[in-house]
Amino acid sequence: MTNISIHWFRKALRLHDNPALLAAMKDSAEVYPIFILDPWFPKNMRVSVNRWRFLVESLRDLDESLKKLNSRLFVVRGSPAEAFPELFKKWKVTLLTFEVDTEPYARRRDAEVVRVAAEHGVQVVQKVSHTLYDTERIIIENNGKAPLTYTRLQTVLASLGPPKRPVPAPSLENMKECSTPVTEDHDKAYGIPSLEELGQDPKTAGPHLYPGGESEAIARLDLYMKRTSWVCNFKKPDTSPNSLTPSTTVLSPYVKFGCLSVRMFWWKLTEIYQGRKHSDPPVSLHGQLLWREFFYTAGAGIPNFDKMEGNPVCVQVDWDDNKEHLKAWREGRTGYPFIDAIMTQLRTEGWIHHLARHAVACFLTRGDLWISWEEGQKVFEELLLDADWSLNAGNWQWLSASAFFHQFFRVYSPIAFGKKTDKNGEYIKKYLPFLKKFPSDYIYEPWKAPRSVQERAGCIIGEDYPKPIVAHEEVRKKNLERMKAAYARRSPSAAAEAQDETRKKDANQKRPKALLKAEVRSKKVKIKST
Repeated sequence: MTNISIHWFRKALRLHDNPALLAAMKDSAEVYPIFILDPWFPKNMRVSVNRWRFLVESLRDLDESLKKLNSRLFVVRGSPAEAFPELFKKWKVTLLTFEVDTEPYARRRDAEVVRVAAEHGVQVVQKVSHTLYDTERIIIENNGKAPLTYTRLQTVLASLGPPKRPVPAPSLENMKECSTPVTEDHDKAYGIPSLEELGQDPKTAGPHLYPGGESEAIARLDLYMKRTSWVCNFKKPDTSPNSLTPSTTVLSPYVKFGCLSVRMFWWKLTEIYQGRKHSDPPVSLHGQLLWREFFYTAGAGIPNFDKMEGNPVCVQVDWDDNKEHLKAWREGRTGYPFIDAIMTQLRTEGWIHHLARHAVACFLTRGDLWISWEEGQKVFEELLLDADWSLNAGNWQWLSASAFFHQFFRVYSPIAFGKKTDKNGEYIKKYLPFLKKFPSDYIYEPWKAPRSVQERAGCIIGEDYPKPIVAHEEVRKKNLERMKAAYARRSPSAAAEAQDETRKKDANQKRPKALLKAEVRSKKVKIKST
């Protein structure tokens, strides 16, 4: 036993599938598991009280798990580059291990820590376990560039083979020759912070729907994996954005914080798929994990990925700067109940369905308000429990038709989209209870209700609930022209193709539905006869 080791927990807040933690325990006489409360994050990132609560709970759960291994979690306050030299000297450290992190700040931070470690004669071991694959390897296999389409990513991954299997959680056997020195004042010196210490008021937190931690993550995963038929038939587009209880797993916050290993998730699904008929990527549960891999690789390989300017894959758009509209959107006061209900759920609970994210993102950007996706990215960064730098930036670029997805003529209606899965507006009534007495005919468009109906509902539009801040059909047409102009500046041919698609769509909308149905039936008959 030659080493005295520090394992630095960052995102991988778990014991299972944590190869860097196992590396710290191997050939070590002493191991110190630490988490650093880095002041960079509250200074540079927006973090809601709900997400702070999730982190604190995850740290508590991790500490409890380490206690079962006769170890403890040491929570250190301060910047890593300043904290480590003191810890190296105090504990006579020879080895530092941690999980690879590909975010821009993490890369700068880790490079500085590696430099500091070298100055103190400390060996550094980094392991990939937050993604299915090593994103650097994917980029190398794709000729030094991040794949820009899902299909291209799948092609590259096919050449790499399946993801590595998760490594087992450490046991008492791993700690047999290894110990964690713990003093009596441990909780005072290195204890888990309270929300108050983090500058948060617990009273302002939303309902406690998704407790943080590895234990909860594993329990939730096991619960869903028992539903074999549901897992095999899962298709993301078929799930509901406005169901009263989540129609998906809500495992994303646990994967974001690393309470749940993405590789464990992948291989659990593989076991269930084995010998059964199942859905496939991109719509399957495997497909959702590959979408995560797609955006992580893009974030690792594309400069300025979270910005429009300086981002080589992002269309440059002359977005408006309307602070009142942005504030109304964030606070759920747009006058469109479906949009406002989604934003209310986000603010209070910290999670919304993926397709609900589609609806509000499209509304903020190219669909209605013509406000930059970067502003929406900031709001999601603050409010989502699963706010993840790469996924957040990538999805906002996609939904604003700034990168990856270019069919900007496909716009989510803030009225019709919600009706598809919730005709009577039960979701709206749940999150906007002051509208619950409106008849279903008006629940999505309460401004159209006669004054007498509004009075009976106890909600006067324009007084108790705002009128729509924009007229959807009017701004949609105007914004389509603005997107065409932005695309024309980037690529005249792409703009022309989009214009043709728009004309076809407009022409179809003007034609009688009966005629369109007849044409569809005719096409089906021809296909069957060939």
